[in-house]
Amino acid sequence: MNGNCFLDTNILIYSFDHSNPAKRAEALRLIKISLQTGKGIISSQVVQEFINVAIKKFEVPFSLHDCRKYLDTVLSGLCRVFTSIELYKHTLDIMERWGYSYYDSLIIAAALQADCEILYSEDLHHNQKIRGLTIIDPFRG
Repeated sequence: MNGNCFLDTNILIYSFDHSNPAKRAEALRLIKISLQTGKGIISSQVVQEFINVAIKKFEVPFSLHDCRKYLDTVLSGLCRVFTSIELYKHTLDIMERWGYSYYDSLIIAAALQADCEILYSEDLHHNQKIRGLTIIDPFRG
């Protein structure tokens, strides 16, 4: 393992959530550290999910210009895992072995493919270890 961490989509989304200042601050901290150190990673799935939520569900929805700007300034600096047949096969293995849903398994598979030590996510099992990857909910007390 190389000290990399994977950021699930919810981390990026919380960085825009003004109704939850504690989660927003932690999400912004993780994103900043990830960009500064080059150790933070996301996948193309995270990019797709984030843009979809930003356009449709943010209190003030992103415009296409906003999406392009965030893509250039943040997402492009983090996105290093892209879909492939091997990633899909690994996803199915994770589904079978650990019982996660398809999309959660795809996130886990991407984190493993990127050789991450930590997967930051609010949506998965805190402190679970999967093949050298530890899932951490950064918003737990």
